[in-house]
Amino acid sequence: MHNNCPTPDIDAARKRCKAYRRRILEVSQQVPALHIGGAFSSVELVDSIYNELMRRRPGENSPDTFVLSKGHGCMIQFVVLESLGILKKQDLDDYSTARGQLGVHPDFGNPGIEASTGALGHGLSMVVGMALANRINNNDGIVYTVLSDGEVQEGSTWEATLMATSLRLGNVVAFIDYNQMVSIGPIVDLHPHFYPLVEKFAAFGWECVEIDGHDTQAICDTVRNRRGDRPLMIVARTVKGKGVSYMENVPMWHYRSPNKAELAQAMQELE
Repeated sequence: MHNNCPTPDIDAARKRCKAYRRRILEVSQQVPALHIGGAFSSVELVDSIYNELMRRRPGENSPDTFVLSKGHGCMIQFVVLESLGILKKQDLDDYSTARGQLGVHPDFGNPGIEASTGALGHGLSMVVGMALANRINNNDGIVYTVLSDGEVQEGSTWEATLMATSLRLGNVVAFIDYNQMVSIGPIVDLHPHFYPLVEKFAAFGWECVEIDGHDTQAICDTVRNRRGDRPLMIVARTVKGKGVSYMENVPMWHYRSPNKAELAQAMQELE
């Protein structure tokens, strides 16, 4: 199993992530509501996957694949794809309009989108199928994915979890955006037996590690140091609404666009 992810440029990563959050806020002004909280919590994860982890070969597409299982957080995927030149600025400016092609979830067929997601709990199943196909076709590509902790409560996620380890798919690297919040409140209040999470995945046979999901260095080190003989699940502790003080850990910002005053404060905090 190859070990990619050279030492990341942390300062460059921080600048990118601030820019992503600001761009998401810009787009939020074009629609009545936007999934900001869950997009902000997964910024560093998605940035690290695209800019540090996934391999690119000259003149070819990356042999690696990324599926954003938590499709409602798609704005971070869209803005990263825009920064890489895969999506155009106009694509995001036309987000969720009759004239645009980008909707509230990722749709396969749009540039850079490998799977239609957003029906929570389905993404990991697709990832398992992609990873098995890679092995059958002698393709050494890794399939990366980011799940929400909310969708880990879906039974189909656990079916895919069992299948991945039964097939010993060491080419699966999954992250859980572990912000411990769903749309209506904290998971600890709604589903207290959701915990402990790391031990559950370990019991299913996965290599499982818990890290700070906003730490680019930790993200890269964890992937670099994986054993690679089993699928890897990284439980990434994050903050819903990360980066804007009044959004952090506030359920209302699961799906809402800021007003003008709120926008001005958020932009100032992200300068």
